[in-house]
Amino acid sequence: MPRPITAVIHNQALRQNLERVRQSAPNSKVFAVVKANAYGHGIERVYDAFKTADGFALLDIDEAKRLRALGWSGAILLLEGIFSPQDLFDCAQYQLSFTIHNEQQVEWLQQHIYPAQFDIFLKMNSGMNRLGFKPQQYRQVWRHLQRLNNVAKITHMMHFSDADGERFGQAGVDYQLTEFESNIQDLPGERSISNSAAILRYATQLQSDYVRAGIMLYGSSPDYPKHTIQDWGLAPSMSLRSEIIAIQQLNAHQSVGYGSSFVAEQPMSIGIVACGYADGYQRISPTGTPILVDGIRTRTIGRVSMDMLAVDLTPIPNAVIGSEVVLWGASKIGSILPIDDVAAASGTVGYELMCGVTARVKFINQDEGNHHVTF
Repeated sequence: MPRPITAVIHNQALRQNLERVRQSAPNSKVFAVVKANAYGHGIERVYDAFKTADGFALLDIDEAKRLRALGWSGAILLLEGIFSPQDLFDCAQYQLSFTIHNEQQVEWLQQHIYPAQFDIFLKMNSGMNRLGFKPQQYRQVWRHLQRLNNVAKITHMMHFSDADGERFGQAGVDYQLTEFESNIQDLPGERSISNSAAILRYATQLQSDYVRAGIMLYGSSPDYPKHTIQDWGLAPSMSLRSEIIAIQQLNAHQSVGYGSSFVAEQPMSIGIVACGYADGYQRISPTGTPILVDGIRTRTIGRVSMDMLAVDLTPIPNAVIGSEVVLWGASKIGSILPIDDVAAASGTVGYELMCGVTARVKFINQDEGNHHVTF
């Protein structure tokens, strides 16, 4: 039989999370962000759950082509725009909208000789300082694009750097929003400004004709630990599950794993789990990282190996070889281990864990019916 580790994709949880976006931003169109192969879930695996969205947003034209092959005929937005003049031919053929965030892209668009009517999202660098035109440049670029015959529509766009918290003692959106609003004043066109954190925290205060829902769709809180997924009414969309494949009895002062980084203080039972960093679990995850065994929360101990890790079975005295282990997500009996809890213990974020599951892990799609995941 195959090695027992699997990544279960919960279709109903994906639908529930998309509905949560709708509830929070009822007057906005929703782009479901499926970049990085749908945050590691697989575009093909999430498509049925997300096809009621108003559009999809991603980075790579190849991923856009995969959506078209699935039958999607609606809007697709390339969040980083085009990377070469040739990309404009694909944008025309596959009817892709795209971000314009630098002068080179403007030049390519101006030099494109075919009368394709492009849908442009013009990005302002309102303070994130990654992509976009400085506020003082923005209006000039907008006017230039307005004059191009191959531009049909321009949507104003920006991205918040601190929507998940405060910036220098003030609400994290205030500074950027002021820059954005003052520099698009009197310019016609729709706007797209809200990411997951802004959708959940500021939706009633922000005018965003298009919201870009990313991490919240996948059951991770964008402002953890201030709010958990339970606080936001989100459900885990991926469960990384394995099993106990061996049980060891330790005496006091015996160590576990490479480097003897964990030493038992008293006799204890430990379980060995078929999961390691070659499956995408973080090698840096320390002793104490939360984990579920038979639905009961316990902790990892010792150093994570390539193919295995160890867990403390003290709270689960009836554990046996074959007992279910949940690295993050939902157990078969309904217990939940939020991915954010695991990520925090490892010094990272849920995004990295879900994107890091490797190719040797088997993925399974599961539809639990018309019920919400509960805690």
